Amino acid sequence: MSNKLITLENISKSYDNHLVLDEMNLYIRENEFVTLLGPSGCGKTTTLRIIGGFENPDTGRVVFDGKDITKLPAYKRQLNTVFQKYALFTHMNIAENIAFGLKIKNKSKSYIDDKIKYALKLVNLEGYENRMPDSLSGGQQQRIAIARAIVNEPKVLLLDEPLGALDLKLRQDMQYELIRLKNELGITFIYVTHDQEEALTMSDTIVVMNQGYIQQIGTPEMIYNEPENAFVADFIGDSNIIDSIMIRDELVEILGAKFACVDTGFGENVHVDVVIRPEDIELVSPEEGTISGEVTSLIFKGVHYEMDVMANGFEWLVHSTKMFPVGEKVGIKVDPFNIQIMNKPASEDEEAVQIEE
Repeated sequence: MSNKLITLENISKSYDNHLVLDEMNLYIRENEFVTLLGPSGCGKTTTLRIIGGFENPDTGRVVFDGKDITKLPAYKRQLNTVFQKYALFTHMNIAENIAFGLKIKNKSKSYIDDKIKYALKLVNLEGYENRMPDSLSGGQQQRIAIARAIVNEPKVLLLDEPLGALDLKLRQDMQYELIRLKNELGITFIYVTHDQEEALTMSDTIVVMNQGYIQQIGTPEMIYNEPENAFVADFIGDSNIIDSIMIRDELVEILGAKFACVDTGFGENVHVDVVIRPEDIELVSPEEGTISGEVTSLIFKGVHYEMDVMANGFEWLVHSTKMFPVGEKVGIKVDPFNIQIMNKPASEDEEAVQIEE
């Protein structure tokens, strides 16, 4: 990975005595696709606005390419922002929309014409120069908004929930478009979303946020497979999170049954949280399982079946390509490597709260 491009140092921000960011520290490398992920009100958009220069932090500083830009106005930063509400000028055609920033910079007509063609080719909308924004679909408008940002040759593209207004199919298409653009342009993307699938699909690095704090930073694989705490485990994909007791190294008691695991260093007879992903549970005959129970619901999801299994007083969520009908008695087996052990929060303040979208 290349050098740090943006560093946020001890950034705090409050609105009306409500703390939105609390001494946040974060760095972003050059040519990285970083996603700020979290529920509504977690501080991710505020972070983006501070990087973009639309908000000033109460404390801390923003360093860009080695220079302190905390007080630099947005239009002087080497950044461009694409908002959810595309903000295209409805009285201008597509070419005029894309050329807007370049005209302000007094670029020549031939330079601007070349850039318009280049940008439209990049977003697969060649020949759209004379169309008006209201004649385009949501996905096309979004691509024009991105083209308008790209022609200014920013070092960083900030995207604030840019796909939120699109339907599922279009959203998935645009995810692949953004990955392609990032690879072709070699610029840094900072992306804000509350959509976990979007974050897992596109990012090099995910920053999971909640209540103004960073909960975890890592690759999509690391965030999914090795969540730091129950909030991250619950927010990224489906999880079974169970109050358990770490008996000793590599042995945990879950709902009264002993399961082998690979974690060490938690001590003996310590209360912990255990995370087991639904796809990591193997359903077997009752006598083969570590614990046994009964299937209480069954939904076909296309790729797999989603089942609830009531066992030892807990409703286990299970994803499997094998179907077990409702009412069937089953055993539950879990590979030791698929049992994640996490320390319980020391206080209620540490307890990350799931906020409904």
